[in-house]
Amino acid sequence: MRWPALLLVLCLGLTACAAAAPRRSTMPSAMPSDRTLEQAQILVMLRVGPVHFRPAADYAGNYLAAPDRAARRRIARQLAHEHGLVLLSDWPMPALNVDCFVMQAGSEASIAQLAQALAADPRVESAQPMHLFHVLGRSDPLYPLQPAAARWHLSELHTFTTGKHVVIAELDSGVEVTHPDLQGQIALTRNFVDDGDYKAEAHGTEVAGIIAAREGNGIGIAGIAPDARLLALRACWQPAPADPAAVCSSFTLAKALQFALQSQAQIFNLSLSGPRDRLLERLLDVALAHEVTVVGAWDETSEGGFPATYPGVLAVAGEGADSRLTGVLRAPAQDIPTTMPGASFGFVTGSSFAAAQVSGLVALLRELSPGIHPVQLRAALTSATALGLAPQRPATIDACAAMANAGGRCACGCGTTTLGPRR
Repeated sequence: MRWPALLLVLCLGLTACAAAAPRRSTMPSAMPSDRTLEQAQILVMLRVGPVHFRPAADYAGNYLAAPDRAARRRIARQLAHEHGLVLLSDWPMPALNVDCFVMQAGSEASIAQLAQALAADPRVESAQPMHLFHVLGRSDPLYPLQPAAARWHLSELHTFTTGKHVVIAELDSGVEVTHPDLQGQIALTRNFVDDGDYKAEAHGTEVAGIIAAREGNGIGIAGIAPDARLLALRACWQPAPADPAAVCSSFTLAKALQFALQSQAQIFNLSLSGPRDRLLERLLDVALAHEVTVVGAWDETSEGGFPATYPGVLAVAGEGADSRLTGVLRAPAQDIPTTMPGASFGFVTGSSFAAAQVSGLVALLRELSPGIHPVQLRAALTSATALGLAPQRPATIDACAAMANAGGRCACGCGTTTLGPRR
């Protein structure tokens, strides 16, 4: 049986303000560079005693010190041996009261049957095949206009709200934190792909700029929510330096979701798409139960894709999306200027970037109305007033009307005279 080249070794160092990270695993691991190997992997969840999950608590230390953790690793090794698998790595998921173990099969031919057999074992809480996800966007010819600046009256919105005190978790490829328009805008970075250094990559940097680029610094663009705290969680990787596309796996995304929950992020930006994934669905359920706003990019090539089609997720498509879509928000998605690696700027197109703009807009609304419930927030974005059309028909979001709906304030055309200068 062939061992893959390093996938996802465990423990990433955390800053003092974050919860303690799991220790580095001594098990062999594999780097997510081979798509075939990724598709021949299984995620096996083993039960853990209740840890009374509280997002504000630093529970990781107690969780990792539990005496039955070593016993679960022994069970995982036994299961791998019994089913002819190689145990690669593991990660705690206290939000679900499980440990997640990655196991490698010799081929992908029998993965579904192996997962079913493992799930039937009384020692196993659940099991599933590893899934792959991809980001949604592509570079386009330059076009000298930032759509939201004009259509959403961005400068007028920023008179009242800039996303201050709102935490956004961007689950994507790496972000160039040294970019001149992103310096000081990234609250923290974490690498959930491998045990190497955090990397700057194209898609993550582009999405970060749209959400939170510095405003008023005389260069580049203004992010939709320039004062939000952006968590740059590298859960996707760029397979080739010259290819801006990025790939993610069930495991890398699950680790990042667990961290985002632990960090009390109020908004999760998921500018990516893939197949339905039970582990990720369960983590999203926890997020939605804690009133997190989850924004997903709509994938027109696969009838929406996951997580955009998952109940409770704000699905965002571009303005050119099928007019027959219902329950889907639309935002500018064509020729959007943004930050790019190498301290540069360029123009991008795709629903990834429409979703990024909506994540920023949600941050503005959440700062304006800190106690707003996700149901109210969704209503503010999807109401007939906000859309300018009947609610069952998709249309481009009217950000000014959405602000009026969420906060009861007139923001556009009257902002500078009604409520005074920017805070």
